[in-house]
Amino acid sequence: MGVGHGHGHAAEPGTAGPSSARIRRMVVALGILLGFLVLEVVVGLAIGSLALLADAGHMLTDVVGMSMGLVALLLARQGSKAAARTFGWHRAEVLTAMANAVLLLAVAVWVMCEAIGRIGDSPEIPGLPMLLTAAAGLAANLVVMLLLRADAEDSLAVRGAYLEVLADAVGSVGVLIAGALVLLFDWTWADIVVGVLISLWVVPRAMKLAAAALRILTQASPATVDVDAVRADLQALPGVSGVHDLHVWTLTTGMDVATVHLTTDTDSQSVLRAAKTVLDGHGLEHATVQVESGVDGTRCEENLTW
Repeated sequence: MGVGHGHGHAAEPGTAGPSSARIRRMVVALGILLGFLVLEVVVGLAIGSLALLADAGHMLTDVVGMSMGLVALLLARQGSKAAARTFGWHRAEVLTAMANAVLLLAVAVWVMCEAIGRIGDSPEIPGLPMLLTAAAGLAANLVVMLLLRADAEDSLAVRGAYLEVLADAVGSVGVLIAGALVLLFDWTWADIVVGVLISLWVVPRAMKLAAAALRILTQASPATVDVDAVRADLQALPGVSGVHDLHVWTLTTGMDVATVHLTTDTDSQSVLRAAKTVLDGHGLEHATVQVESGVDGTRCEENLTW
């Protein structure tokens, strides 16, 4: 039995510099979002604004998303140093996403119930504090977007946080419009309408987030990978007579993993190299391939992991 190992991801020299700068920008962005989240909750409760509280619930998504992105970057640098956690803490990101989705749905339900209770009895809401808070929120979102824009092209974790902030900017614009209507025309119903609209907008995103987390936790195959096509391409490799025990799953966001056994009576090393090319082509850059070959009635196994 011979075993060969190849690793497609080596440590990148000089990673500490760019990664440290990226992490610093993420920390600054997270601080800005946290500061505004506190401001929005305090003002929303003080003036009784549903729109501000609904937007604060959405802002919480940004904070959690940014925290997950920051954790993902730190894990990518640190890796796993414990024998009991050979995959590190990557699944912590998925569990956090599930908790975030549940919290978002709870906030949406609360806003809906509160809105129903206010029908016909809308409280007086001062428009100026609402307008100023919404303007501050939009400014905070724009600053954070500028901080993350460059890194969003190179990091999935940062890109996810960037898209969250971009989406929240839309909510801030909605609250800004509601504040203007309350201030100029004393239309306090605008606060209820915008609050409900933001909640309705958040619900499908929360459901999508929960579904994505459940897909990972149940080890379902990634939606972006056609497992049948992977099997067919491996089966079509020269010298491969059988493909079995093919498993494809997602460890965490941006990290799809595969294992497969191939049967061949030809040169196992060439089959291993060809299989790596096929799996890389399907976006499966973390994989273990075992080649089983029978020669003169004996069985030999070789493995390649990258």
